Amino acid sequence: MQALVKKLKLLQVGDSAVRRNPLFYADAHRELERLDEADLAERRKWTLNRLSEVLFPASRSGYGLIVRGGGDIASWPLLTKGQVRGAPAAFTSGSQLFTLKASTGGTSGAPLNIVRSLRSIVVEQVCIDRMMQKVGVDARSGRCAVLRTDSVKDPNDFKPPYWVHAGGGNRIVFSSNHLNAATIDYYARALEEFSPDCLLGYPTSLEALCVLLERLGKKIHIPAVLCSSEVLHDRVWRTARDRLGCRLLDYYGQAERVAFAYATEPGAYRFLPGYAHVEFEPAGHEGDHNLYEIVGTPLWNQSMALIRYRTGDLIRVPSAWGAHELEELSFGLRTFSGVLGRDSDILVTPDGAKVTGISHFQRDVANIVRIQVIQESGTRVVILVLPEENYCELDRERLLRNVREKLPKSMQVEIRAVSALERTPRGKTPFVIHRAAVKELLNTTRAQGNIA
Repeated sequence: MQALVKKLKLLQVGDSAVRRNPLFYADAHRELERLDEADLAERRKWTLNRLSEVLFPASRSGYGLIVRGGGDIASWPLLTKGQVRGAPAAFTSGSQLFTLKASTGGTSGAPLNIVRSLRSIVVEQVCIDRMMQKVGVDARSGRCAVLRTDSVKDPNDFKPPYWVHAGGGNRIVFSSNHLNAATIDYYARALEEFSPDCLLGYPTSLEALCVLLERLGKKIHIPAVLCSSEVLHDRVWRTARDRLGCRLLDYYGQAERVAFAYATEPGAYRFLPGYAHVEFEPAGHEGDHNLYEIVGTPLWNQSMALIRYRTGDLIRVPSAWGAHELEELSFGLRTFSGVLGRDSDILVTPDGAKVTGISHFQRDVANIVRIQVIQESGTRVVILVLPEENYCELDRERLLRNVREKLPKSMQVEIRAVSALERTPRGKTPFVIHRAAVKELLNTTRAQGNIA
């Protein structure tokens, strides 16, 4: 199946055959559209029916047999990433014939392997297409610019162009790692010439683009912007609308596909009904608000038993809310301020360019439990590795190659195997640590407009 998908991607039938497979796409689109108009009772009934179709095969997985999970989701314990990472094969369920493998981005420094059914992949595409529709873009025919973490070219090569064309000419993919004060004019001209209907970007990359455009005194009209994968601050909503004149939508999800939320206005996020069964685990208090961890169970992926999966992501809601309000929230009938997450997992180069996609460093590297990235100065990065027993020089070299795809030669990289990662005074082990000199560099470049 993996080899087939790779071949299809080389052809322009890939989206139709895989992500927009006609066997599933129209039905899923119709179901999700209908749920948007449904009341709480109908959303609850539909979700419980779908949930039963997921719990049955999950109960026959190795994990399901161990925990004795049944048809009532309350019979299943909460599930952590560490459990899945420790024995991923125990969570596979049903036929694996029409499945695809993926890995999480590893925002905690420790990615895990995921198995997705073809149907769940199609539903994910339906959800993204519907998000684009909400900001007036036809996902099938729209011209899209991409500003994420794609490795477009060698990070040491600062000669234009800083982009490549894809999708039969309907997509232009920019390097976020080359975007800085010296290159912004090239980006601006390329965007104007391409004239995209939509920009797909990470919030940190979007903010860098807009701040640099502001320094030039320049505006570019891009009708719609879709953001994901990082916290989108209110200031970025304002700056993007000012510089790009866009309709902006931000959405939240994970590689595990256990929850999906979106917003078209700051502070007004809502969960998408029909995507997952969402629960909230109490995680403390903050003033007159309660904190909850998002716990999700996918409703479409019957190939992996991610039942009551703890995402580690927190939300903040009024402390006056009770069980009824939380249920309405879980079914998309109430809004919340946003997912609390990290916007500091970046590195900054000596010339002020910010490097995103740090979580990709460990991707496809074997025999590593977790990494931690420490930027000691503008020119020096240390990567701490918690190794598994079989960790060897080949693994270290693969990790270094991944890092070098993102960082310029002006930044020295040291990879060090350790028995423990650095902890904060409160006992946490952050994925990215900035030393004092780097924090000063970040503050300076922000003030100068070089970095978001």
